Amino acid sequence: MAKWGVASKQRTSAPVKGPAGDVAIVCGKDEQGLHILRRRSEDGPIEVGVLQPLTEGRPITGEVMSMRPRKDFPFLFDVKTELPAPTAATARPTNGPAQVASSSYRSGWDAIWGPRQRREPLN
Repeated sequence: MAKWGVASKQRTSAPVKGPAGDVAIVCGKDEQGLHILRRRSEDGPIEVGVLQPLTEGRPITGEVMSMRPRKDFPFLFDVKTELPAPTAATARPTNGPAQVASSSYRSGWDAIWGPRQRREPLN
């Protein structure tokens, strides 16, 4: 029968310095892709993300990055951002409500229901 013990914590006089730079660690994998924890700089916050392969014809929703594995840690990667995340181009340049009736919508309406008949002339 084996006995299990509690490992004692050892203190060193110099603090252990973590890996510098932009790094990511793989935490899991599912149908969405690889789940990672990422730290962009030594003082930066830890971010959670999902890595997905680039697929032709599919829009890019995040940034494009390349990862190089470290030899001493199999799930730790050095990250290089190849293309930053796209900006939100969906913002309208003008104020006011959205246009819900386009010209193709109106022509389709007229094809189904027919043009509106005016009861009296405008002027």
